[in-house]
Amino acid sequence: MRRSKGFTLIELMIVVAIIGIIAAIGYPSYQGMVKSSARAAAQADLMAFASAMERHSAANFNYAGAASGGGDTGAPAIFATHSPATESVASKKYDLSIADIGAGRTFELRATPVSGSVVEDDGVIYLYSDGRKAWDRNDNGTVSSDEFCWAC
Repeated sequence: MRRSKGFTLIELMIVVAIIGIIAAIGYPSYQGMVKSSARAAAQADLMAFASAMERHSAANFNYAGAASGGGDTGAPAIFATHSPATESVASKKYDLSIADIGAGRTFELRATPVSGSVVEDDGVIYLYSDGRKAWDRNDNGTVSSDEFCWAC
């Protein structure tokens, strides 16, 4: 009697099922790491943006006029308008903006998730001139007292 070589259909189905289970468990974890790394890049970009604001203040004796067109709010003229700032605009995950210039002496910077990106439901990240950091995780537009940290 001749012995056949190869895999049976049952064996192949078991392998496919095992791969499917591993993928179902691993994909959400992978997505979480992608969001976390994009958030970390946005936080680093906000810190670099704050440094650019300080340089602007040192040259002009206040923070006023740092936005595009010489304005006080909106897209920055002194830093990249997107994050990750080291990549092209096509791969942006956050829009960077100046939310407020308080009489030229304080600032509020924001990183807002881009709609359609992997981080679109991740919440807005804030950095204030006094060093406070906030992450509006529930994305309701209001930063509550327990959201004044980036690692919470």
